[in-house]
Amino acid sequence: MIVPSYRINDMRNLSESLEKYAAAVLFALAVVVAGVMPASIAKAADRTDQIEVSGQTRTYIVHVPEGSAPQGGFSLMLIFHGGGMQGKGMQQLADMDAVADQRRFITVYPNGIDKHWNDGRPTIKNPQDDVGFVLALINRMQAQYPIARNRIVAAGFSNGALFVERLGCELAGRIAGIAAVAGTLPDAAGLSCQPPSSLAVMQIDGTADPIMPFKGGPVADFGGKGEGGHVRPVAETVGFWARHNGCETPGVQQPLAPHALIDQTRVIQTSFSGCARGGGVVLLTVVGGGHAWPGGGQYAPRLLIGAASRQINASEKIADFLLSRP
Repeated sequence: MIVPSYRINDMRNLSESLEKYAAAVLFALAVVVAGVMPASIAKAADRTDQIEVSGQTRTYIVHVPEGSAPQGGFSLMLIFHGGGMQGKGMQQLADMDAVADQRRFITVYPNGIDKHWNDGRPTIKNPQDDVGFVLALINRMQAQYPIARNRIVAAGFSNGALFVERLGCELAGRIAGIAAVAGTLPDAAGLSCQPPSSLAVMQIDGTADPIMPFKGGPVADFGGKGEGGHVRPVAETVGFWARHNGCETPGVQQPLAPHALIDQTRVIQTSFSGCARGGGVVLLTVVGGGHAWPGGGQYAPRLLIGAASRQINASEKIADFLLSRP
């Protein structure tokens, strides 16, 4: 039987619609699971606290290594979850606490309003004062713990990555560095970003990310469940930070040795030199990598987020770069 061409087109459109709907459902399930699963990595030193900011009660998780503070005080790393997640899910995905226990720094996992951060995109549904929340949280941490003022850094994933880009734009000087995983400068932030000083920047991005496009453009909004908007290309984002920090360009590329033989992804490190003091810039390009935290596991199906690379441990790379600096 010959099927009319218009019928074939109808069938294709229906198939594409069903795939998009299925992806949206899978994504919603994935982020819900990530946000509510038991915190198996929680330690006795973990605690959940809250703080009032702009008339809102904001919550966060703190992990403090056992023992007394290092000489000069603790380093502090704020780690921001992706859209649809919570701090508990991010704590599990990154497993940064294992690194923090070894290297003796404090980790904090803040919770976004309605599981999202106001990263500066005009499409953000809840444009709350998250930058004010971060400032209040840093002040709280400094009041409660001996924190080294020049060793306060921020890392983030997905929506949290876009948010730490914004923090770099607005809080450079108060924070010493940022690490963005699977997210770049939002278009709006990129147009207005004027950091008051240099800061260390690490980008970790997959070339096959189906949600935050490596080459920039529209962000997947999952049928309106996400925040949408547009982001800058990875190369443009890294180039912006390198110029701001006065680095020599172009950066030097170096393929990293593979560690997982059955993992088809590979990682290329691009390092910029000649930067202002404290303002180094490094890009880790995960060739074939998807919308994931490398080393953090395949938290959702590949059909939805692409491949989670096992070739590097993103948490170790971030701690090495942001906290092993003069």
